[in-house]
Amino acid sequence: MPGYVWIPFIVIGVLLVLLLVVAVLGRVRNGRYLRPVVVLLARIPFMKRWFQRMSVSQLERSNPELASAVKKMQAFGEPTSPDQVQRALRVLTPAERKAYMDAAGSDAPAVEPTNRQQRRRLEHGGAGMPVKSSAASSRPGAAGRKTGGKKKKR
Repeated sequence: MPGYVWIPFIVIGVLLVLLLVVAVLGRVRNGRYLRPVVVLLARIPFMKRWFQRMSVSQLERSNPELASAVKKMQAFGEPTSPDQVQRALRVLTPAERKAYMDAAGSDAPAVEPTNRQQRRRLEHGGAGMPVKSSAASSRPGAAGRKTGGKKKKR
């Protein structure tokens, strides 16, 4: 038998092995090792469109309002200023806007303070304990000075 007869079998075998590798990477640690592969493949324009289409179709099954909002936001383009964001959000219906804002808000990790120091840091804007303001400390360079005259030696 000539060698060119085996080419279709080799191509199908390689595709099956790649499909198996993708399936295994998707199962291990909730797809942790598959994400870099998808990011790398998303650099190819047709693959990026394919991944976006798959993502939107999955959203349509689970959350139709969010899927509609995502489609409209993609059609609007990437907003670069707060005004463009407001115009893009005005295009959405109230239900779509709520679904989109819920999804956007869920991406930000909630900070749970575990101890007193972290709670205080959050309460005071990350600066720690606030400094007491007094007349002496409001002048520059007066923070370490004591009031009164020089000490006399005995």
